[in-house]
Formats: sequence, C-alpha cells, structure tokens
Amino acid sequence: MVRVWARQAQALGLALMAAALTACASMPAPITNGVVNARQTPELPSDAAPRVVDYAANLQCVPFARDASGIAIFGNANTWWRQAAGRYPRSHSPAPGSVLVVEGYNGANRGHVAVVRRIASERVIIVDQANWLNGGEISVGVPVMDVSPDNDWSEIRVWHIPGGHWGGRVYAVEGFIHPFTLQAAMG
Repeated sequence: MVRVWARQAQALGLALMAAALTACASMPAPITNGVVNARQTPELPSDAAPRVVDYAANLQCVPFARDASGIAIFGNANTWWRQAAGRYPRSHSPAPGSVLVVEGYNGANRGHVAVVRRIASERVIIVDQANWLNGGEISVGVPVMDVSPDNDWSEIRVWHIPGGHWGGRVYAVEGFIHPFTLQAAMG
C-alpha cells in the first residue's frame, strides 16, 4: 500500500513539475475554417495519442527522420531543405511519409525534421520525431498545427506532450520533402 501511494505521489509531483515548467507557454489562437478564432480552443484530434515511446533513445531528429522516411540526406536538419533540391520533390503540402523541415527558432544554425505519419485535417498533421523535447527521446503521434495566415504551412505550432496542450512558440517551416528521388528521363 505504501509503494502504491509513493508511486502516485511521485506521478503527481512529476505532473505538477511539468505543469510548472510549461506555465509560460501560451495557448495559440485556434483555427476555425482557416481563420484564427480567439474564442475557441483547438482540440487534439480524437484519434491522436501523442506520447514519448523511448525517453532513453539518445537520438537526434536527423537519423530518426532519415531511417523513418527513407530520405537519404545527411547533415544538420537546417541543411535538409537545401540538400533536397534536385534530389527529392519539395512542396508546401504535407503528405504521409514526407519530412517536415522546420527552421530553427533561435537562428539559422538550428532546425528540426519530423516524419509526417498522417493528415488529421486541413490544418493538422500527425508526426513522429526524435529530440523535440531536447532529451534524445522518440515521440510518436504528435499533432502539428498550421497557424500560417495564408493556410500554406509556413508557420506551425507543435503539441507539447508533457503539458498536454499546443506549444506556445510559432515555428517557421521551410516545407515538406517527399520520399522518392527525382531521376532524369532516360532517352
């Protein structure tokens, strides 16, 4: 009985700590029919179950995205968009299996890549990724919301798993790299 109580107390303590750490994050203005609506809160897709599946993976986003997508690009995430030019199709439309390329929030030397698992709606995709929380973890089923004014996936918010809400930061997006190579026609 004491062990059960101790586990429950520990879980409650961790939840309160996570809430305290995320208290500064603000909720985004929700999206309704492609228009920002400050009076409603966007809901997590009902079939989404965002979770960290391996806290001890010690993995960066690049090798995870490369292995999960089959896109053979190496180097830092902030170089993927440029490296994909002429090798892989690039677009501003998500598709299952494509790689979302996010610009760094703190300068051009940073970036992030994640693999699109599925399209949940016109403005929400579900991704799998590594190291989003900066602990080398693998997260799956993570919602990403398009918050761009023109509905063009140029700006996003990412679901914050520990806090259970949309993250407060808006990230710029370079686009989506699609997992098949471009080849010249043989003549």
